[in-house]
Amino acid sequence: MNSFTPDRRSLLKAGGGLLTAAATMSADQLLGYAKAWAQAAPWKPEAGAKINLLRWKRFVESEDVAFMKIVDAFQKATGVTVNVSNESYDDIQPKASVAANTGQGLDMVWGLYSLPFLFPNKCTDMTDVADYLAQKGGGWTKSGEAYGKFDGKWIGIPVAATGALINYRVAAMEKAGHKEFPKDLDGFADLVKGLNKNGTPAGMAIGHASGDANTWLHWALWAHGGNLIDANNKVVLNSPETAKALEYVKGLYDNFIPGTASWNDSSNNKAFLAGQLYLTVNGISIYVTARKENPQIAEDMNHSDLPAGLDGKVREMNLGFPILVFNFTKFPQACKAFTAFMMEPEQFNPWVEAAQGYLSPFLAGFSKNPIWTADPKNTPYRNVAEVSLTPAGIGKMGENAAAAIADFVLVDMFANFCTGREDVKTAMTSAERSAKRIFR
Repeated sequence: MNSFTPDRRSLLKAGGGLLTAAATMSADQLLGYAKAWAQAAPWKPEAGAKINLLRWKRFVESEDVAFMKIVDAFQKATGVTVNVSNESYDDIQPKASVAANTGQGLDMVWGLYSLPFLFPNKCTDMTDVADYLAQKGGGWTKSGEAYGKFDGKWIGIPVAATGALINYRVAAMEKAGHKEFPKDLDGFADLVKGLNKNGTPAGMAIGHASGDANTWLHWALWAHGGNLIDANNKVVLNSPETAKALEYVKGLYDNFIPGTASWNDSSNNKAFLAGQLYLTVNGISIYVTARKENPQIAEDMNHSDLPAGLDGKVREMNLGFPILVFNFTKFPQACKAFTAFMMEPEQFNPWVEAAQGYLSPFLAGFSKNPIWTADPKNTPYRNVAEVSLTPAGIGKMGENAAAAIADFVLVDMFANFCTGREDVKTAMTSAERSAKRIFR
């Protein structure tokens, strides 16, 4: 599946950043490929097709530029109009839900986590597209199947994930007494305390930040042996393991930079790049921006997986990006064609490069993309799509698990305890009550 030529494998240094392969592809070359692809594709767009697509706002500008090049080539090659609108992470789900409930306004949504599972009966069966892409892209990872399939059919196509990994300043870590990034929970807690003591604090979102808060707080629960649901989707949140996770996160929170309970998904990026924050959980977008705008911070940065749990195993919930097609669209063939086209290796590989580590595809073959090894600081993000769990954890992904993350059940539990609104027992009981209303 890998279509890179030797020239395209070369990532050139330019202005202190990486000049990606996407930057070397001409619009004419891409259009020529798109026209040939459209002639042979199994999906023939409906006459006069117009697609309204909603996607999350960019965190890496070059990723968005590469994406829009693909959109432009598809439009010119097929005659299909693709109207792309962008919303923040937190606004995607409400707008998608309105469209699902009213049956109008949007044809496709490129959203977060388990969005298609909120309304599986409103999603077009994308099994034919998923099978086509599996042949082209080296097969779906296990987590890709978990994010895409419901009752044996694909209700969405999991495009990629972005890693919710540790972004940290190396000098501050070393000053806090750690020559290497800690790999266990005790070492991580010690590092956060040391950073705070030295006036170089850590900070992770603990409020309604759809990406940043959900990812690391699910990790914290799983790392201590806790779970929202068991393998049979029974609510098991109220447990000694959950209590341990709450106490652990409270210890971290007490040493965080002030204000993390009200952060959104861009707050930590801004604080880190301003030199106010020295450790956080985020995608690679902080590093990408720092390379361009603050090379001194980029030089002093590195990335790491979150520490292993009490059992020595690493469990992460990275931020998945599935794309869905509503079944009330008037142009299902056009939507399927666009989904398949945008993930063809010929332009998906350059797009992944343009994302500079922000997009880790759920198709296994794209782990060979040179972006992952062009800079060693990118490498930790290579396999996040492969190892990520869904919001269901050890349970089965479905409407209930999708609703639980959309309602911030776990985030609110941790936030209520850490900010002093509830004690451990009350926080667990309240969250358990909310979860049981969902998993009835």
